[in-house]
Amino acid sequence: MTRSSLSASETGKRWHKGLKWLFLGVLTAFIILLLHQPDLRNGLPGLLLILDIAAGEQDSLLKRITPIPTRTPVTYSIKGKTYSGDLYRSAEQSRAGILLIPGAAEGGKDDARLVAFANTLARGKFTVLVPDLVGMKKLQVGSENIQEITDSFIQLEAYLNATSRKKGGICAFSYAVGPAILASLSPEIRSRVCFVMGIGGYYDLSRVMTFFTTGYFKDQSGRWLHRNPNEYGKWVFVMSNLGLLSNEKDRQLFRSMAKRKMDRPVEGVDDLANQLGNEGKCFYNLITNRDPSRVPLLIAYLPERIRREISALDLSNKNLSSLKAGLILVHGLDDDIIPYTESVALARALPPGQARLFLAKGLFHVDVKTDLWEGWQLWRSVVALLEARDREGCN
Repeated sequence: MTRSSLSASETGKRWHKGLKWLFLGVLTAFIILLLHQPDLRNGLPGLLLILDIAAGEQDSLLKRITPIPTRTPVTYSIKGKTYSGDLYRSAEQSRAGILLIPGAAEGGKDDARLVAFANTLARGKFTVLVPDLVGMKKLQVGSENIQEITDSFIQLEAYLNATSRKKGGICAFSYAVGPAILASLSPEIRSRVCFVMGIGGYYDLSRVMTFFTTGYFKDQSGRWLHRNPNEYGKWVFVMSNLGLLSNEKDRQLFRSMAKRKMDRPVEGVDDLANQLGNEGKCFYNLITNRDPSRVPLLIAYLPERIRREISALDLSNKNLSSLKAGLILVHGLDDDIIPYTESVALARALPPGQARLFLAKGLFHVDVKTDLWEGWQLWRSVVALLEARDREGCN
């Protein structure tokens, strides 16, 4: 199984192996902070949640002291479009709702790690709706996801209002962070999305494309840095845009390339690339480019429909001033799919105080190398989520 936008295939095993050290690191940080802020009400609940996330499907203290959440298949229709998904609830009183977006992962809502995460949130007194977004299961993230997320948030509100009115937010991973934020800008739900938690998200898609093709990205001072990129991010981009190529043969060739590279990353695809038409070659030239200075020109040569789609999903060309939701942005300093500088840029694009940024060393989406700093940052991000859950109203 290839790496998904949610995690690598061995994530659960690595999380569990490092659980002891994560516990010690976060517990030490928690005790130090409590000495300075003894009124930190969500410190201990946040510790229990982050340790349960680390445990995945394995045993944890939170699992022992909270009831098992229910997972109920649901079907709903919004403005004539029918969706399916799963609704997670705890027997304890819910305090808020979360629309949990899986991202580009083949398992979608049924990915074992996502199921474990949804159960953790439910144990944390969230009502959790996980929609089944078919395109994302095919590793395709597109502008149509914006409306799908908007519709699903409306349905989440319906579930919350069925018992008592609670506020709702959105949690999204990787490439799904952009559509989640754009949905939160929609006039349909803008005033009612209280928070968005984005894990490993992006701000400027042209810079993301520069990174996943060349490995180069700029830090906050504008200095070029380099890291070997994970090929997965590139091929998610390819799969997301295949439908916008006009030539069916080109589309089939790229599907074959993506399958080969995701199964056997070191194997070449020149035999397939040599059969591409003119439009396909322009697309191929971008994804095989290694020179960061050429990326803007290569994007300009892409088919118009692909350029429109990139523009539609980009956040850097949007006016974010009307965004009402508070953002909780979590990003790994060692992320090799989308560089951490994207979450830094997104936080800086918003008014002071609207976004809280947590950068964790050793975090690869949710695949981590455990140490004190990393545990501290992840714990702080979960505490921020619990604070958003408990805050009166959206502000």
